[in-house]
Amino acid sequence: MKKLLLLLVVAFTVNATVAQTQVGAVTLPNTVNFGGQDLSLNGAGIRKKAFVLKLYSGGLYLAEKSKDAKSIVNADKTMAIKLHITSGFVSSEAMSDAVREGFDASMNGDTSSLSSEIEKFITFFSDEIVEDNVFDITYQAGKGVVAYKNGKELGTIKGMAFKKALFGIWLGDNPADSKLKKAMLGK
Repeated sequence: MKKLLLLLVVAFTVNATVAQTQVGAVTLPNTVNFGGQDLSLNGAGIRKKAFVLKLYSGGLYLAEKSKDAKSIVNADKTMAIKLHITSGFVSSEAMSDAVREGFDASMNGDTSSLSSEIEKFITFFSDEIVEDNVFDITYQAGKGVVAYKNGKELGTIKGMAFKKALFGIWLGDNPADSKLKKAMLGK
């Protein structure tokens, strides 16, 4: 009986370990579901600032694995980016500033065509942000960008142009962190 119990514990532990991926100090799930679509972890990494300050662990989730950033950004398919905050330096104000800078870089300095959508998206970060908060930034085909904080839906923004600019923050030609981009692409 003890051997059977030990075998079950080992089997459960192995299965639980396989279902998650360690990324820095946090563990990201290998699969998620948004809008009824199962997504798998394509790749994950750590967003650093000044080469040493680890701000968050981030993972890209897709229905089918891909290393092609442009096709991912342009795809009208359900996908998600999970951001697990790992630093107390990530405040609401810091996140809002980073998002503005990210859109500016993603859109080559001209955000005027999406200014109202960007400002709405930034409001999703207005509540206090603390270490271990988890943001899921999803694009759900037929619905638009849907953002979540700790599993609670924050709001939806429609339009492929916004989706492309948003995912371009991490996967565009001038990403927020080039090492994180490579990691999200599984490279």
